[in-house]
Amino acid sequence: MCLLGLALAACSRPPAPPPDEPFAITDAGLRRPESALHDPASDVYLVSNVNGAALAADGNGFISRFQPDGTGLEVRWIDGASPDVTLNAPKGMVIRGDTLFVTDIDAVRLFRRSDGHSEGTWRVPGATSLTGITVDARGTVYVTDAGLTVGPDGLVPSGGDAVFRFDSAGAPVPLVRGAALGHPYGIVAHQGRLFIVTAGTGRVIYVDPGSGQISGFPAPPAGGLEGIVVTRTGQYLVSSRAGHAVYGLSGGVRYETVVADLPDPAGIGYDAARNRVLIPLPAANRVEIRPLR
Repeated sequence: MCLLGLALAACSRPPAPPPDEPFAITDAGLRRPESALHDPASDVYLVSNVNGAALAADGNGFISRFQPDGTGLEVRWIDGASPDVTLNAPKGMVIRGDTLFVTDIDAVRLFRRSDGHSEGTWRVPGATSLTGITVDARGTVYVTDAGLTVGPDGLVPSGGDAVFRFDSAGAPVPLVRGAALGHPYGIVAHQGRLFIVTAGTGRVIYVDPGSGQISGFPAPPAGGLEGIVVTRTGQYLVSSRAGHAVYGLSGGVRYETVVADLPDPAGIGYDAARNRVLIPLPAANRVEIRPLR
């Protein structure tokens, strides 16, 4: 018998797969899943769903939640259609303490990690397409603006490419701006630096949070980069929509294809406890869970 409040799709799911085997959340009500995140405190996977146009302030975005074995799916755990929630086109997510931070076009939404209760909004005046978000070892939150807006035929550059940090009051402070960022998407703080993948120039760059200086790694095999995570061995994983793959970068010099044949991979997540990469596929309304060997 299914528990009240869980998605109907969860009621008919097959038995949980072995922990070291790949599986997918599919045909479950996901709508343009854009990023994935492991919450180690609750040991659940979170998925942001744009549910419409990438930059539409339509109030129908949502966050899904499910168990690491693929069961217990709550499709609309946090629902932008609820009267007490504002969520339009959610993308990047990060957790600090008991707060879940979610990028949402021109603002960051805050929710209580344990139950999804809304805890306010951090606005970024002038932002056009907030995408990636991370938190460093000191607890400082950083966010990327991909510098895109809606034109007559789709998304076009807005000139707003930027990386912001938030001060203790939740106010955004520009760290670096400009076209050199190449439409920055995913971001992860690691070893005192901010590592960023770019959708426009197809680069993996890193920024010094103190000086704002930008440096870069060699280009991966294909561009259209959206997600980046760091594994427990220190390897960087990046998702490439153009390459239909997740690439691994080791030693800052050599790439390998970690997962291939992916339709449109977006903002990947990582489960360090199980050494898994979580891969949202927006065009397929699916999330792939792939163990790393």
